[in-house]
Amino acid sequence: MSNGNSVTLVGNITRDPELRFTPSGQATASFGLAVNRIWNDRQTNERKEAVSFFDVVCWREMAENVSESLTKGARVVVTGRLEQRSWDSPDGDRRSKIEVVADEIGPSLRWATAEVRKNDRRGPADGPGGGGAGGGQQGGGYQGGGPQGGQQGSGQGGGPQGGQQGGQQGGGNSYTPAPAGQPPAYDYGEEPF
Repeated sequence: MSNGNSVTLVGNITRDPELRFTPSGQATASFGLAVNRIWNDRQTNERKEAVSFFDVVCWREMAENVSESLTKGARVVVTGRLEQRSWDSPDGDRRSKIEVVADEIGPSLRWATAEVRKNDRRGPADGPGGGGAGGGQQGGGYQGGGPQGGQQGSGQGGGPQGGQQGGQQGGGNSYTPAPAGQPPAYDYGEEPF
């Protein structure tokens, strides 16, 4: 990242990561991050505190791993770049926001411990929506169908929850649009690199 657009943040997750899929099937997850800054005011000798809030976006396997591994309140280290995106609101107003597009996310081990479990490597043909038997979170990873494919049944993977109840057939990930009043999900069809 020698292009001058590099950021590293350490903070607490403010909302559970939300996993979505673009129309082309690319996984993307977003979550909020609160970064606290504490200092002593030299004039008054009082302790001061400020909080900054950031939206973090991650893509592909990292998005799936983040949605499975992290929850609200977890302290994480995020490295990535700043990116601005714009959209038209339902009222016709032009809106924009700056997000952190993550290159790496990891747990902060300052006040916690973590157990790391390596995922099986997947090739391009093994991407999400490939339909696969799935192993689910309980079965030691997944193959094909999505992060929770085959979690409780003998279903055939497919979407992000393919096979969860058993018997659902895979057929690709579905596109999840943004709720009303929120910025739209990425419509690039691919990650914005």
